[in-house]
Amino acid sequence: MRIDRHLAAFAALNGAMSVALGAFAAHGAGPAVKTLLTTGAHYQLAHAILALVCALWPDRPRLVTVSGWLAGVGGLIFALALSSIGLLGLRVMGAVAPIGGLLMIAAWLLLFVAAFRSLSNVVE
Repeated sequence: MRIDRHLAAFAALNGAMSVALGAFAAHGAGPAVKTLLTTGAHYQLAHAILALVCALWPDRPRLVTVSGWLAGVGGLIFALALSSIGLLGLRVMGAVAPIGGLLMIAAWLLLFVAAFRSLSNVVE
């Protein structure tokens, strides 16, 4: 199995950042900000895990690699946008959060296509 070390490292940093963000939300953020930070941390962690899974995928097709990067970058953008709204009051970042969301959705859809292609190769 070959590992995409760059994607794995990015996923690990994303995971660490999400845990830090979640901890701050739980222990240091006011009630008005807590929900934004917690939501961002949850999505970021879930997509860091998805990116790591893609980095470790056996005989990884290109679609899986792209899916991993979209998941990691999308989770990061989404979490940073919500954090910017909550911590800095930058309401304009509300227009950026959906970009992260679209990247995360695209990651899951690409992974579906890659898995379906892999399955059809086995069946043939």
